[in-house]
Amino acid sequence: MSFASDNWAGAAPEILDAIIRANDGAAPGYGGDTLTKKVEAKFAEIFERDCAVYFVATGGAANGLALSVMTPPYGMVLCHEESHVQMDECAGPEFFTGGAKLLPIAGENGKLSADAIRKTLKGFPHRPPHGAPASALSLTQGTECGTRYSVDETSVVCAAACEAGLSVHMDGARFSNAVAASGASPAELTWKAGVDVLCFGGTKNGCIAAEAVIFFDRHRAMDFEFMRKRAGHLWSKMRFIAAQFDAYLEDGLWLKLASHANAMAQRLSSGLAAINGVSIMYPTDINELFVTFPDGVADKLRDGGDIFYPWITPGDPADGRGHRLICSFRTTEEEVDEFLERVRKVCD
Repeated sequence: MSFASDNWAGAAPEILDAIIRANDGAAPGYGGDTLTKKVEAKFAEIFERDCAVYFVATGGAANGLALSVMTPPYGMVLCHEESHVQMDECAGPEFFTGGAKLLPIAGENGKLSADAIRKTLKGFPHRPPHGAPASALSLTQGTECGTRYSVDETSVVCAAACEAGLSVHMDGARFSNAVAASGASPAELTWKAGVDVLCFGGTKNGCIAAEAVIFFDRHRAMDFEFMRKRAGHLWSKMRFIAAQFDAYLEDGLWLKLASHANAMAQRLSSGLAAINGVSIMYPTDINELFVTFPDGVADKLRDGGDIFYPWITPGDPADGRGHRLICSFRTTEEEVDEFLERVRKVCD
């Protein structure tokens, strides 16, 4: 069974069909097509306000480019020590921002707290020109630990950022999973709570290459369109990204796909927790879970063909024994149950 990543799952049929439809005829390039404008309007409807929307092809580019207009090159971006921008983007944010400093902060279950933000900022007093000024806060929703921020948690953390004059970026590679799990609206989880810029991901949840950088205040976008072009992420045939989002947002497909992935992760997490010797490291809020197995069990499962990743991070609570498993929109109950049976047999 493969629980390696939701990136492995391919594309949803609705997404492929939309791309085929968009391939018919000619259309203006670089986002000048009617489909791109249509999708921008859909985002405004979903988030209940006018917003500036820019499409890019990857989540790493979305995060780096968003941060590039939120901090000067000599600035500082606060983030969780296990966040994707800190751990998994090969210094991409530093590259796109021209050298801005990432300041990693510890936080329980992959989440930052207002107290941790305030305490950290006290250690970096304003002392120009020697100290890098804090410019932005980056949050991840859902987090790299498979958890999610509630509306109240997001509001409190954003308020702490606002007190310090920081703008707030949200890495939403799995934003769909967080929304589906929360029951809150996209607006409540973002701008109404104090988020300034959201990187809205579709690639992990059924799209092929579809990420949107959403500025809830158009004035904050500033020179983003130039930064995107300079970075090589202004697609000439933008309609093919727009086509993916058009299908993704239609009739709530994005939430249906995410809800299924979340449900499969819950089924997997509950089943593993009931097996003697297996421990769940963090609450399973979205479609990824983190576990520790008895000694030797993970190796036996992998030798048998099961695919999942070891997970080692700063301040590793499992001391190198943790493993990450992710479910996708394509994961089936039968696959989950078969894997659980294999784990039971190996643990016996």
